[in-house]
Amino acid sequence: MTNTKRFGLLSIIGPGILVAATGVGAGDLSAGAFTGSLYGMAVLWAVLLGAVLKYAMNEGLARFQLATGKTILEGCFDKFGPLFGWLFLLYLGIWTFLTAGALMSANGVVSHAILPIFETPVQDKIFWGGVHSLVAVGLILIGGYRLFEKVMSVCIAIMFFTVVATAILSKPDASEFLAGFWPTIPDWQGGGLEWTVALLGGVGGTLTIVCYGYWIREEGRTTTADLSTCRYDLVSGYIMTAIFGMAMVIVGSQTELPPGSSASTVVLLADRMQEIMGEGGTFGRWLFLVGAWGAVASSLLGVWQSVPYLFSDVFESLRAHYQERKTKPISTASWPYRSYLIAMAILPMATLVFDFKQVLKWTAICGALVIPFLAFVILVLGSQQQVIGREHRNPIWSTILLSLGLILFVYALALAISKQL
Repeated sequence: MTNTKRFGLLSIIGPGILVAATGVGAGDLSAGAFTGSLYGMAVLWAVLLGAVLKYAMNEGLARFQLATGKTILEGCFDKFGPLFGWLFLLYLGIWTFLTAGALMSANGVVSHAILPIFETPVQDKIFWGGVHSLVAVGLILIGGYRLFEKVMSVCIAIMFFTVVATAILSKPDASEFLAGFWPTIPDWQGGGLEWTVALLGGVGGTLTIVCYGYWIREEGRTTTADLSTCRYDLVSGYIMTAIFGMAMVIVGSQTELPPGSSASTVVLLADRMQEIMGEGGTFGRWLFLVGAWGAVASSLLGVWQSVPYLFSDVFESLRAHYQERKTKPISTASWPYRSYLIAMAILPMATLVFDFKQVLKWTAICGALVIPFLAFVILVLGSQQQVIGREHRNPIWSTILLSLGLILFVYALALAISKQL
């Protein structure tokens, strides 16, 4: 991993852009649209609050790493021992298989809607899902972090401007839009609370939040002097995430959507947009589909590039523990990183040959499981003076937001389990 500090706009906001692009996938698209379809724009405040809570988590993660010189996973290993390493690798393997399969499936379904090649949607899903996976591997292995960062910047620009433009073209009611920023929960006694909390917890990604620490290392940020830059780029990234999430709620509020798989909901929404926009409907449909493709393609590329970091980090910690030596630096050229990348790009392709709807519920549970744990870890490690230093402990605002997030994310996890099981 490189440690040379760069200058320029992309180097400053680059990791924040990666957080935004990787954290928004087909699940976030459909969840925002479906919640908007059910309850209109009254839940816009939940998108904003979710982005603020995820910002607090990522800020705490960056502050811990810059103050200690260790990633949050290394901090967990020091705190909880090798048992944490083994349990995390087990969790990571399950999460990777489910999430990688879901991302390939989503890319296949959306690509089929844009450019069908074979006779059946299933064949297109298999083809396009596999193509996106293999192209991502090639970009990462050949171009490294720099090419990855540039491609992701293009993808998020596509997804951001096209989806926001679609929301504007749908002509939302201005008074309803403004009212959506006042915290209310429609249908409190029914499913309103469940969907609002799920929307709040899903904003900004799950396990990929941890990967921000590796991206700032790639940019050469290694000391607490870089913390202000991290805060700036995280603010930029989560503003984009919040705007994108609100745009999806607005788009969804314009129509009724039946429940379904994430990617199929996105395609159905594009078809509904064509009906709503009348004469400009065809343009609106294609505009939205291209934006949706930018979201799912960038999410896949971001996961492919970042998740092998997690495996390499914990793997090296375990190896150093049992061999009683120092941990090797994490590198995209190392065999643990590349082996995991290739495995996650190929093995989950097996899920493309069957209906993935039954597996999606386990994907949702796995994603929801990690966020409360991460909030708890940042609260604990970030408050210990002997670990992080007195001047870098969690400030009051961070403690309040992390505590609120922990409560809400635990509740979101309970709802996800009860809903799916």
